[in-house]
Amino acid sequence: MNNLLLEMNNINKSFPGVQALKNVSLNLKKGEVHALLGENGAGKSTLIKILGGIYRANNGTIKIEGIPQKINSIKHAKDCGISIIHQELMIVPEMTVASNIYLGKYIKRKKIINDKKMFEESQKMLDSFFVDIKSTDKLGDLNIANQQMVEIIRAVSFGAKIIVMDEPTSSLTEKEVDILFKTIKKLKKQNIGIIYISHRMNELNEIADRVTVLRDGEYIDTVNVKDTSREQLINMMVGRELVNFYTKNSIPSKEKILEVNNLNDGNLVKDVSFDLYKGEILGFAGLVGAGRSETMKALFGLSNIQNGQIIFDNSHVNIKDPRKAINLGIALVPEDRKKEGLYLDKDIIFNTSIEVLGNFIRGIRVDKKKEREIVRKYSESMNVKTPTLNQLISKLSGGNQQKVIIGRWLATKPRILILDEPTRGIDVGAKAEIYNLINELAKNGIGIIFISSELPEIINMSDRVAVMNHGVIKTILEKDFTQEQIMYYATL
Repeated sequence: MNNLLLEMNNINKSFPGVQALKNVSLNLKKGEVHALLGENGAGKSTLIKILGGIYRANNGTIKIEGIPQKINSIKHAKDCGISIIHQELMIVPEMTVASNIYLGKYIKRKKIINDKKMFEESQKMLDSFFVDIKSTDKLGDLNIANQQMVEIIRAVSFGAKIIVMDEPTSSLTEKEVDILFKTIKKLKKQNIGIIYISHRMNELNEIADRVTVLRDGEYIDTVNVKDTSREQLINMMVGRELVNFYTKNSIPSKEKILEVNNLNDGNLVKDVSFDLYKGEILGFAGLVGAGRSETMKALFGLSNIQNGQIIFDNSHVNIKDPRKAINLGIALVPEDRKKEGLYLDKDIIFNTSIEVLGNFIRGIRVDKKKEREIVRKYSESMNVKTPTLNQLISKLSGGNQQKVIIGRWLATKPRILILDEPTRGIDVGAKAEIYNLINELAKNGIGIIFISSELPEIINMSDRVAVMNHGVIKTILEKDFTQEQIMYYATL
């Protein structure tokens, strides 16, 4: 028992009308990576926020290295050696790497911040973790992987014994994931315990020792990774066996709906050409920075097209802004739902109806009854889990937020639906629902452009796969595509 860093026993937490956690337990050993799994809404975030001092449990006990603790603030959690690296990184982009590492505990000399000493000490830590950046660099100029490494180093410099990583690989390339995993292994050797939250189950065998599964706010089981199959974990998470995880039985039409020729935005999109057919699911693969998202933003009127042509339904079109794209029947579900897709301070009704609000305006008034009918229709068809349509969108799980955004665009009755990383950061059950939805939309003749960094879903859901590399489509694979083929062209 002396090997235990953390014991959380019989944790309960209620919010008005919702029992978020019911007798949930979790323990963490020194030098262990303990994965925490569950569908969106299972209670993972609530449990971690209790550990981090953001929420207080209604009852239950927490022990850190055998000593009972009533964690009542973020500062108290930090004093207990707990650090949480959130999916949305907590950084100050305008400050240097060193200033971010020493944020809140600056090295001072005679009450004056000693920048030179902070730069020197920060560089030593960066070098010890093999991070190839300078402590004098402005953090906002670095990529997400390096920003994340700075957060990890900051946690270690604060003396963290327990580090929680929430979806740490969701925005990283494969090479950056390798660097993160090497860092985690280094932390393990220092006897630091890591709670690892991820929806990418293929990572568990490489990085995790044990897994605890939550479902509907309740503790299901804790198992050793090496003794458990992916199928068993999924069964524990969703409470049932997921049959036909990837649903793909739609057949595209031979009728072309879109033709893009030599598209160039003067920046990341260099020379992009492709066709899309009615009812087709056209996958877009490539590494981070390949230009996939930028291509779709140009197609949707979010960036200026320098040259090239777009032919929609056999007619040349000039898409100067999103309203033109929407009027044509093009919809875009963006990659970053929180920054680009959601109105976080608004409710489900607003977030669903905003693009079709004109349909409900009668004179100077909004027909609230008709608006609510439409919102209910798409919320039910998308299986959005919420106690009320007046719920703030920020209170929903990631999977349910994604369903609301997709529902919003379906309300516009699109002919082309662009889905940019639609399953990023959502659980296996919600993923299966979205795959099924994509298949049904394709069956109904909607042309789907499907961007994803997860090659298994690209391979299993696409009719064809366009592989981008440095702003150019290197090839369009027609059938029997493999991960090796896709990566060959993505790295050519």
